[in-house]
Amino acid sequence: MLENLPDALGHALRGRRAGLDKLAFNMSGLRAGMAAIEVSSIAFADHAPIPARYTADGEGLSPPLGWRGVPAAAASLVLIVEDADAPTPRPLVHAIAVDILAAEDALAEGALNGSPGEGQVHVGRNSYLMSGWLPPDPPPGHGAHRYAFQVFALLPGEVFSGKPGREAVMAAVRDRALASGCLIGTYERPDASIPLVQGGAPAG
Repeated sequence: MLENLPDALGHALRGRRAGLDKLAFNMSGLRAGMAAIEVSSIAFADHAPIPARYTADGEGLSPPLGWRGVPAAAASLVLIVEDADAPTPRPLVHAIAVDILAAEDALAEGALNGSPGEGQVHVGRNSYLMSGWLPPDPPPGHGAHRYAFQVFALLPGEVFSGKPGREAVMAAVRDRALASGCLIGTYERPDASIPLVQGGAPAG
């Protein structure tokens, strides 16, 4: 959807970014030294580019995810995916999944796309107020965006109802989280306003 925005707009917004400090991971209230969950993906490494297959420029599937190190006391897990570099006051939510069994250690490719009737993953609302996976779609010319895949382990409590948003998830995290983990993938749309020389490198 944002691929058609002019590159000049992306340039104008380059300095406007939500920031890593506003990610759920950094606002959870978990103290330093508490249990850490290791989050990973077979599709990309930490702080490495996310393949186009999982973005608005490809098939738009949610990427496969895995994790380990969930504390034995955990009853469930929640996942929230946010864009730390969105030109908005706070990170853009790309996906929420709640009530994941603590014994689970992975989400398959496309698990967050929320095909009707599957009922396999309890998904919440993204920033566009839709349920399921919102594929990375950064403005052209805005530079690289960092997408944080954040997993929280929760103590026993009430299950989530309906399609919970960020506020409901953060309330549960602050009240019941005992461990967290974060995987960051990046994605950037090429700046068409910069001419390329042979071989694909920017001129000058």
